[in-house]
Amino acid sequence: MQVTAVIPVLDEEESLRELHAEIASVFSGVDYSWEIIFVDDGSSDSSWEVIQSLNASEPNVRGIRFRRNFGKAAALNAGFKAAEGDLVFTLDADLQDDPAEIPRFIEELESGELDVVSGWKRVRRDPWHKVIPSRVFNWLVSRLTGVKLHDHNCGFKCYRRGVVKDIHLYGELHRFIPVLAASRGWRIGEIEVNHRARQYGRSKYGVRRIAKGFLDLVTVYLLTGFRQRPQHLLGSLGLLCFALGMVGLTALTIWRIVSWQVDSMVDIHLTDKATFFYSILFLLFGGQLISMGILAEMLTANTSNPEDAYSIMEDTGGDVSEE
Repeated sequence: MQVTAVIPVLDEEESLRELHAEIASVFSGVDYSWEIIFVDDGSSDSSWEVIQSLNASEPNVRGIRFRRNFGKAAALNAGFKAAEGDLVFTLDADLQDDPAEIPRFIEELESGELDVVSGWKRVRRDPWHKVIPSRVFNWLVSRLTGVKLHDHNCGFKCYRRGVVKDIHLYGELHRFIPVLAASRGWRIGEIEVNHRARQYGRSKYGVRRIAKGFLDLVTVYLLTGFRQRPQHLLGSLGLLCFALGMVGLTALTIWRIVSWQVDSMVDIHLTDKATFFYSILFLLFGGQLISMGILAEMLTANTSNPEDAYSIMEDTGGDVSEE
């Protein structure tokens, strides 16, 4: 068996040698091969020079350097494409993820019951303004997607090689890899891991990341639930709005007839009621949503790859699960 560790790097020059030494210590004496792929995501410090130095002296180290900062998802994507291991680890370069936990991840995957093992930082060594939003976010992700993990944000994860080859990352969807994998039928689990305080550098976490995270959650919810059937979402919302508009107009019509029968001399106009305009808006909005759903279905039918709609676990002609 071969194991690959994919580590995105952004301005972490002080921690790279120590991180490599810890990982090498964990893998020393094991009966399988291993490699570390450092992906420099446009660092402005000397991170790339450190990676080059490690690569020159250590045969298990490989470096990939971006021309500029493209984001963590892009860095993981590049690492996944280059990975040759049967198992692929991801962990952060800031030394907060403890490499000593790696054997426990491998043990969980070797049991054969899981395809993805995610770390859970039950005790986080981070400031409160990172911990509280993260817990709210994790709760929302679990509720909306049905993938019950305590810590979707944890970068310390391990995958079977088939998983990372089966999913498509872009934007900032890296924190949703277990959700994307689960939507393809892979089995997801988690273990508690030791989380250490940051020793060097500064956190890349900011307020903007919170807003981006919630927007990405909406994207993932739509991709995993309605990617191949957008009309099921847009059409359902459109029919609901259309029904509300029809109910409103029907109620106004009945009210107009009853009022006229009670007093035929009273001049009553439907347009005098705000309900009339709300009903018209619901009708128009419902029609637009249904039309958008039809267009989305046409785009899906003409641009989607049929193979993206499924993920094969086994074939009688050979095992293609890459377990």
